[in-house]
Amino acid sequence: MAHGIGELDTPCVLIDLDRVMANIARAQAHADANGLKLRPHVKTHKLPQFAKLQVEAGAVGITVQKLGEAEVMAEAGLNDLFLPYNIVGPRKLARLQALNQRVSLAVTADSEATLAGYSATFADTGKPLRVFIECDTGGGRCGVPTPDRAVLLARKLIISPGLVFEGLMTYPPAGRLAQSELWLSDALELFDAAGIPVPAVSSGNSPDMWRLKGGVVTEARPGTYIYFDRYQVEKGAATFEDCALTVLATVVSRPNGTRAVLDAGSKTLSSDLLGLEGFGYIGDYPEAIIKSLSEEHAVVELPAASAYPRIGDTVRIIPNHACVVSNLFDAVHVVQGGAVIETLAVAARGRVD
Repeated sequence: MAHGIGELDTPCVLIDLDRVMANIARAQAHADANGLKLRPHVKTHKLPQFAKLQVEAGAVGITVQKLGEAEVMAEAGLNDLFLPYNIVGPRKLARLQALNQRVSLAVTADSEATLAGYSATFADTGKPLRVFIECDTGGGRCGVPTPDRAVLLARKLIISPGLVFEGLMTYPPAGRLAQSELWLSDALELFDAAGIPVPAVSSGNSPDMWRLKGGVVTEARPGTYIYFDRYQVEKGAATFEDCALTVLATVVSRPNGTRAVLDAGSKTLSSDLLGLEGFGYIGDYPEAIIKSLSEEHAVVELPAASAYPRIGDTVRIIPNHACVVSNLFDAVHVVQGGAVIETLAVAARGRVD
């Protein structure tokens, strides 16, 4: 039964369903218009219910970040999963093998050592493992560092028993999409010269999602777009009106006219700054700065002395990074207007294994 937001205890997470649906529809329309397959990253929301909404809207499947997240989604009935992670170690490889028997699954590799583990696990299973070569196109995290190394690793993959070469994938740095596409274009030329077909080229990164127009990249993996957050607004991917996730917090102290303290600290908002000033955006007080966080308190600096907000008042905060906030809560409250219409358990919360 629906009830008012004012009946909720704080701190808690509110999800605006109308904004979620609008964000899903807009992203799918952009992908369709530009000849891209959309495979949204569900680490942002960790909710099977929302993953299914994305697939129903036209996504070809979903992206998950860890085996535990993949297992939760598979258990809920999602059956086309991309896990862009190097899976290493016998226990995780055994779980991967069991998951591959249940769903359509692909993973990544950026080394011969990772390929060797996959091949030893899947050579005699009767169902090969689909593998993308991860490419470092400027992000400086995982991935082969050069296009020629991608070709060399693909050659090894192709002759490895139990494995199938699925293509190239990358997570490019924000704001450097052109650099990433140039790297991938050079790689595709080398693959073509080597006579190796590349079935797919998959790229992530929500800040640049509207700039991705297809061509080199065939599949997009944005994640944060379903909620957006303050960082995405700063990067121009959204406006505050697009942001679907807010944290509801209560003012618990007003030590002076320019300071308010909220019951939402680093265990609620996370300590991610992402180059921004402060730890979130308060829509009713846009000039206020969430200056510091301790574990259970947020200290808000107001631009001028004011009696508002008062002790006991609630505020809604758009966090810097929505994905981390999702992982900090057992449940989220889905709202329309001023009413809470449903409370959902965050099924994949904490599945970092």
